[in-house]
Amino acid sequence: MGTEGARALLERAGTLTLQTGNLLNWGCLRKKCPATPGEEVRDCIQKTLTEWSSKISQDQNQETLEVLECSVAQAIEKINPEERDELKVSAKLFIVGSNSSSIRDAVDLACSALGVAQLDSVIISPPPVEDGTNLSLEYLQPYWKELENLVQNKKIVAIGASDLDKTLLEQLYLWAQVKPSSNQVNLASCCVMPPDLTAFAKECDIQLLTHNDPKELLCEASFQEVLQESIQNMKANKWIPLWLLRYSVIVKSRGIIKSKGYIIQAKRNAS
Repeated sequence: MGTEGARALLERAGTLTLQTGNLLNWGCLRKKCPATPGEEVRDCIQKTLTEWSSKISQDQNQETLEVLECSVAQAIEKINPEERDELKVSAKLFIVGSNSSSIRDAVDLACSALGVAQLDSVIISPPPVEDGTNLSLEYLQPYWKELENLVQNKKIVAIGASDLDKTLLEQLYLWAQVKPSSNQVNLASCCVMPPDLTAFAKECDIQLLTHNDPKELLCEASFQEVLQESIQNMKANKWIPLWLLRYSVIVKSRGIIKSKGYIIQAKRNAS
């Protein structure tokens, strides 16, 4: 069936959940080192869709699933419960749509995919603000409240922010019930950590981390483009990405990455 079956399933589904599984299991991705995080995401989506669609049978083609799960069985790797204490499971969540309730779905799916009860840390990257508008505490609050609920429900141990300057980090810290444990700073925006940010983070025991992610790791246009390239003749413009979660599983004692992957959720506009 292949592409034809995948297209038929996608045209009937309302939600698409795509899981890459452990990228370290993908020999084809290991050989090629993507130049940017954005290229890596596109590459992973394309390879997952292509592999998944090639395995769709005639029987599956007849199904109608509201939530369509797209993954490649051999790449999925759950954590052995006996090894859990030796591993740190962290995630960065990029919200594409503006719905803060997506956070719970993303964390639940990540826990399920990895076979764990909770994530050790989650860093939030809220949707980009409109041009000419500055990121504000009011904008961050609904997202942070969702994260706080998940900490209180023991789904996450520690929560962090991304790209906050000293003023905004301080505002968040003073307002939040669950304080940020970390703040990521983009290497492209500063080669040296701002001294005021460093001083405040040290005073409040906030870990400063660096990253090289673009403001939009996966925009709507880019997602639709890779969908169209992977599954020919489908109505890709109907599909809107909601969020993208990148996880990593690190062996604490050795600091090496045991597993890394992406989970993406998108919805189809029926109109």
